[in-house]
Amino acid sequence: MEGRDLLRLTADRIAGYRAAAATARVGPQFDVAAVRAAFGGPLPDAGEPPAEVIDRLVRAAEPALVTSVGPRYFGFVIGGALEAATSADLLATGWDQNGFNATTSPANAIAEEVAGEWLKELLAIPPPASFGLVTGGQGANTVGLAAGRHRVLEQAGWDVEERGLAGGPALRVIASVERHATIDASLRLLGLGRAALVEVGVDDQGAIDVAALREALAAEPDRPTIVCAQAGNVNTGACDDLAAVCDLSRRLGAWVHVDGAFGLWAAASPTTRHLVDGIERADSWATDGHKWLNVPYDSGYAFCADPDAHAVSMSYRAAYLTGHGTGPIRTPGDFVPESSRRARGFATWAALRELGRAGVADLVERCCAHARAFAGQLADLPGVTIANRVVLNQVLVDFGSADRTDHVIDTVQRDGTCWMGGTEWRNRRLMRISVSNAATTADDVEASVAAIRRAL
Repeated sequence: MEGRDLLRLTADRIAGYRAAAATARVGPQFDVAAVRAAFGGPLPDAGEPPAEVIDRLVRAAEPALVTSVGPRYFGFVIGGALEAATSADLLATGWDQNGFNATTSPANAIAEEVAGEWLKELLAIPPPASFGLVTGGQGANTVGLAAGRHRVLEQAGWDVEERGLAGGPALRVIASVERHATIDASLRLLGLGRAALVEVGVDDQGAIDVAALREALAAEPDRPTIVCAQAGNVNTGACDDLAAVCDLSRRLGAWVHVDGAFGLWAAASPTTRHLVDGIERADSWATDGHKWLNVPYDSGYAFCADPDAHAVSMSYRAAYLTGHGTGPIRTPGDFVPESSRRARGFATWAALRELGRAGVADLVERCCAHARAFAGQLADLPGVTIANRVVLNQVLVDFGSADRTDHVIDTVQRDGTCWMGGTEWRNRRLMRISVSNAATTADDVEASVAAIRRAL
């Protein structure tokens, strides 16, 4: 089979899988040994024709695929993948572009440039801010914190890029006790470690306690400081008071980083924008495209109000690059950790063109409305309470006890109608429902509530 025919066959398989996702079982039922056997065996001495390889891959993988692209997957804040974004991602694979700079792919560099400007407009980030397209929220948090590390240590007279951290001023990172775990991972990657963390308390919904932040800042006013704020608590969806966080931090010259993996998208809708008031006053921001923008996986965004700190902390130079990637086109690799990197700009550009400003706002609003519908319908069931104030797309459901909650989660996952996960919050075992897919409808919510009712 020729390459063209194989690509057509593969595209048909992808289209068929996506078309079936609307009614397909969400959580897979499979035999681990059978799937391992289908993938496994000794490495063959002789190669196989590409068509046979793809057929073997499909037969091995499909029994164990999670239908997270479908409208009834509500776990881990995973959005689906829009049609234009999916097709653009396939083109990026087919074009096989290295997105490092304008020499390796001028098309991707310009697509990223345009997409980044559009994203800043949607997310209320100041136009002069720099940006980078990374793998996801982990990468974006690492970039923002690296830029902050550079700037606050430079202000203390220390060049961290040249001298490292050993012997330098002791930098502290103030974050809430309910920060996302990727903040801790980023601190390890940046050589700061958990010992640099100063934890502060939160309110009843998990937003940072502003009074506790004020006290923590005042405790060591001369110490180089980064403050990590949050837009969208991973459990409740609550957003920190960003205006107050920025006010307090500015007085001491602290850097403010906003982890907005999904909550930053609140800025894209007039109905939720108030949740992130003051966001434009931060120093760096992180968010995901493969969450609420519904771009295929491997898509996150880092923004920085200090482009110099951003570039200094990420870019590098090498002799073989001299003269390459310079000129009128922005160099994407100067703002992200990776050198050889996927051409991520095409999928994000396509998603934003498919939705437009109004479409992104509508996506956010519909997901929030579905989350409220989940909360309202489930709260009517005997023995069921909603544990959080539903302000965005997150719903926490308490079924009365940890054992009963785990039973309901397990039964619903095995049922296959929908998929919700569990979480621990405030010493309670809860079902966590995250509504992030553009394809989800009111009928999907009702079908999912019915599955929970059956489980009860």
